[in-house]
Amino acid sequence: MSQRAIIVVDIQNEYFSNGKLPLVGIEKAAVNAAAVIEHARSTKDLIIHVRHEFTDPDAPFFNPGTEGAEINSVVEPLKSETVLLKHYPNSFLETGLKEMLDKQGIEEVVVIGAMSHMCIDATSRAASDFGYKTTIIHDACATLDLEFDGTTVPAAQVHAAMMAALAFAYGTVTTTSELIAGGTR
Repeated sequence: MSQRAIIVVDIQNEYFSNGKLPLVGIEKAAVNAAAVIEHARSTKDLIIHVRHEFTDPDAPFFNPGTEGAEINSVVEPLKSETVLLKHYPNSFLETGLKEMLDKQGIEEVVVIGAMSHMCIDATSRAASDFGYKTTIIHDACATLDLEFDGTTVPAAQVHAAMMAALAFAYGTVTTTSELIAGGTR
């Protein structure tokens, strides 16, 4: 096994067109994420799927036991792959993810999934803060339009701002094709 892990964050049904919180470009991001996962399987990288559920039964989405909270079939984990349940944007917070990575001797993490401005951001920053070489595959991530102070910020701009901030100080931001071609090792 390599010293690299792929962290697949929250590619869950709720974010797709039939879900309660559809993201802009999630279908394309999921296809790219599937390509990253398939490449990781061929190179024997550790793959960890992260799935979010809210603990509040009145939460607007990601309710336990619902179809929306399930991992989307495009990136369906193999039975041999770990699925980690989380309750916060940061995939490391109260999950045992760091211990799992350290036990496997992981030095580098690749982060893919949703949402760029929340869980991808929080997980990538935490990974970097813990000392892992961190890579974010931007075309295997998705987000949505946001609103602030009466201004709507289109998803493409939200995504670009998050990737620019992560690239500035937290890791390498690259594409699916560059990762597969070996440009991030």
